Amino acid sequence: MLDFYAKEFKTVEINSTYYRIPNQAVFYHLNRKTPPDFEFISKVHQEVTHNRENAEESMKALHAVLEPIKSAQKLHGFLAQFPWGFKYSVQNLDYLGKVKTLSEETPLFVEFRNRTWIRNEVYQFLRDHEIGYCNVDEPNFPSLVPPQDIATTEIGYMRFHGRNTQNWWGSSGGDRYDYRYSMEELSEWLGRIRSLSQKTRKTYLFFNNCHMGHAVVNARQMMELLFRRGMPAIDGGAEKGEDEILDSD
Repeated sequence: MLDFYAKEFKTVEINSTYYRIPNQAVFYHLNRKTPPDFEFISKVHQEVTHNRENAEESMKALHAVLEPIKSAQKLHGFLAQFPWGFKYSVQNLDYLGKVKTLSEETPLFVEFRNRTWIRNEVYQFLRDHEIGYCNVDEPNFPSLVPPQDIATTEIGYMRFHGRNTQNWWGSSGGDRYDYRYSMEELSEWLGRIRSLSQKTRKTYLFFNNCHMGHAVVNARQMMELLFRRGMPAIDGGAEKGEDEILDSD
């Protein structure tokens, strides 16, 4: 599966590391099955973003198992996806600095779900600490983060979660992200993508609407739209769990 995926996309977001930290052998196989220029972004474990009590141990373990793709120079970042309940405060801002330190030399990108983070002092803090900002497309609820094209490092980052308003709150991940974008909805983002790419050296686009294969379909459609507009090459892809990207030998 991953062999086929790597022929179409240059990068992938590893989602499974949010739920559990697997054996190092998993990443040995991921390295073996991908070309030298392939790029991985790994989600940090939920202990770091949600429980926030054992961040040091969790990040240490994650660094260790990722060594095969780190040594191959294929690990290009960590994504810390914080929950809606993680709201802006000085204490939480300081915690972001701690996570950045624990990320060591690997670039860190943060995603907020709560609109309280939408303020200039947050963006400046991220710039000062070289933490990347994740722009998102998600349902248009007043308390969620709106569409943006914010850059806080030389790398741009965008994630598309779908707009499933009916199942967003209180549903499982599969139901929440069960949404396929129309071409018109994808086109709404072309201006923001152009703007972000002009501010950065490279921009990642990831589709997290992974239910029923929507992510791959929409990623292909977005690549087509970008090609039509003569946009610069952008590494884009779909989010995958290890069960989706590993073939058995």
